[in-house]
Amino acid sequence: MIRTAAAARAASEAGPPAPEQRSAAGAIAPVASSGSLPRASGPRSGRAGAWAELLRLPALFTVPGDALAGAAAAGARPGPRTLLAIGSSLCLYEAGMALNDWADRAEDAVERPHRPLPSGRIRPAAALAAAGALTGAGLALAAGAGRPALAVAAPLAATVWAYDLTLKHTPAGPAAMAAARGLDLLLGAAATAGGTRAALPSAALLGSHTLAVTAVSRRETTGGSVLAPLAALATTGALTRLVTAGRIRLPAGRRAAAAPGLPGSNPAAQPSRTTGALTTALAAAYAATAARPYFHATLNPSPPLVQRAVGGGIRATVPLQAALAARSGAPVTSLLVAALAPAGRMFAKRAAMRKVSIT
Repeated sequence: MIRTAAAARAASEAGPPAPEQRSAAGAIAPVASSGSLPRASGPRSGRAGAWAELLRLPALFTVPGDALAGAAAAGARPGPRTLLAIGSSLCLYEAGMALNDWADRAEDAVERPHRPLPSGRIRPAAALAAAGALTGAGLALAAGAGRPALAVAAPLAATVWAYDLTLKHTPAGPAAMAAARGLDLLLGAAATAGGTRAALPSAALLGSHTLAVTAVSRRETTGGSVLAPLAALATTGALTRLVTAGRIRLPAGRRAAAAPGLPGSNPAAQPSRTTGALTTALAAAYAATAARPYFHATLNPSPPLVQRAVGGGIRATVPLQAALAARSGAPVTSLLVAALAPAGRMFAKRAAMRKVSIT
């Protein structure tokens, strides 16, 4: 899950040189793929490497920002229940990764025999069992965060499974991915504040970004489509404008909690300067990360440039999450989310899993 992508495959990875097209494994969010893994030094490291490849571990750094942005949008200070929501999201995301490879094992045996399942490094039954166990763990963690959180996690898990097993190769695939990412943000709001209404605008903005990236990824191996990257470029501009247009009005009684780490601040006045400037800076980082590769893919929709556009869209997810948190009046939370981007790059580099894609 957390999909989504919403959601995921490497734009190019060790194995056959031809580019490949795959649907996002975790329906929650854009996800990272394996890239080329270091050669195993023994059976134990080889098995661990295979599972790291299957689960796309570097992509996990795009997940916590959903729950944190959801908590900020609800006007609540992150707490233990937010951590439970993050844990639930991580489990559901990884369930989607394992389920995706299990569902596509026959296709992989022909087109990508080097993958963990067709290569025999992981048994299909083990991948399916992992998907089931991770889904159960995700729902259990959500239940620990309260009934409102479980009420969001259940349809989120259902979306993950429906996407991987049915919707991935249909016109409804991008919408399912977007819905999963939006639900993941709402999970953080429900777990932290007990409700989701205040977080709906942020969920819609994040879901729109995911929809655009997923639509571009559908032509990642064939290229030739100018409309998808052009629409994604327009979406990026619109989202940047909407995020910086104005601060979300928080529910009454919760505004004082919207600026954690700034005791004594005036919640009515403080965001106009500090948080406003931070929101603008993070929104600019989001636009810069996503817009340039979209523009290049619009000018030349070749597979390599489309793959770069997808990678740029995925990388832009974290600054967008951070900008949404800042817009909601939570500067400390937004900086925490923003820090996940360099941490994810560092982990991917050390794990030799640098390639990122939604397909």
